[in-house]
Amino acid sequence: MKVYFISGLAADKRVFQNIILPSGFHPVYLDWISPNKYESLESYAHRLAEKIDLKERFSIIGVSMGGMIASEIAKKHLPVSTILISSAATCKQFPTIFTIAYFFRIHKIVPTSLLKSASILKRFFSAEDPQHKLILKQVIKESDPHFIRWAINAILQWKNEDIPERLWHIHGTKDRVLPIGKTRPTHVIIDADHLMVMSRAGELNQIIESILKVH
Repeated sequence: MKVYFISGLAADKRVFQNIILPSGFHPVYLDWISPNKYESLESYAHRLAEKIDLKERFSIIGVSMGGMIASEIAKKHLPVSTILISSAATCKQFPTIFTIAYFFRIHKIVPTSLLKSASILKRFFSAEDPQHKLILKQVIKESDPHFIRWAINAILQWKNEDIPERLWHIHGTKDRVLPIGKTRPTHVIIDADHLMVMSRAGELNQIIESILKVH
């Protein structure tokens, strides 16, 4: 069975380099597509889903923003399983700072040329391991600031309140971007941060295998 991976804000498939699927499951990495002007996260998710072979059974794994996209795809196309990592299934799981940022339009004040070095982006991509830092530095360097601006705006305007069926949510207790307090994870990894897809892949692989093999 194919398992479609969706990365986080400004990231790509490199963040999944340590994720290994069990035998019988084949990874497919969905690259970001260009968003339409003023496009919602829901609309974008539906267009991205056109890359999925809906004639076959499939699962989705999404990290951070990718998990939000996966939630929207899951509501419409009902995959066998949807796995969120360091993400939010609904807008109700966002921290209060997201609401404040949208109310004051903070994301619109920052010049496009500075978005790639903005503190909000660095907060989304923090790492302790030197190798991970190098990878993330390159990922951010190659990212499109116009996409980042659209993505931040789309996330802050996301209104989904419905949790899809057959959804599993893995979250770290030290996630500073999406604090665990407002989320409803099915699996918790102690002392893991927002970038646990890279730093705690061993534990994630075990959880992912248990979900995929059973369902």
